[in-house]
Amino acid sequence: MSRTPNRTQARAAARLAAVQALYQHEMEGTAVPVLLHEFHNHRLGATIEDAEYAEADVDFFDDIVRGATARAGEIDLAIEKKLATGWTLARLDKPMKAILRAGTYELMARADVPVGATISEYVDVAHAFYERRETGFVNGLLDGIAKDVRAA
Repeated sequence: MSRTPNRTQARAAARLAAVQALYQHEMEGTAVPVLLHEFHNHRLGATIEDAEYAEADVDFFDDIVRGATARAGEIDLAIEKKLATGWTLARLDKPMKAILRAGTYELMARADVPVGATISEYVDVAHAFYERRETGFVNGLLDGIAKDVRAA
């Protein structure tokens, strides 16, 4: 059996890793080049504490991490615009912010990926961290952003 993941699995792994990298960037202020190096050499496809990390689409991972950090201001404005009255990005916990930032970047910059696939993948990522209520929040918010950024 081949250990080479298919493109869908490799991109799913890249998305999860990108969310983890964006979280680390926010928590520790780790510079993007350092993050990329760490993930390339120590996390993507590695086994850490008996957990095997899937092989990821490294170029896709790099694009999400670099793009989400480079366009952070624009991305955060798009997210805040869709939050309920009285809510701000600062009220969201850091894993949620990382998920929404990665998903928003992908919706803004990766027209090659269908909206439905992007939203579904980030809902799946959210399942790694949250219960149903929060995953529904991710779905609704990214759907609203998609209507703004992918409008014809």
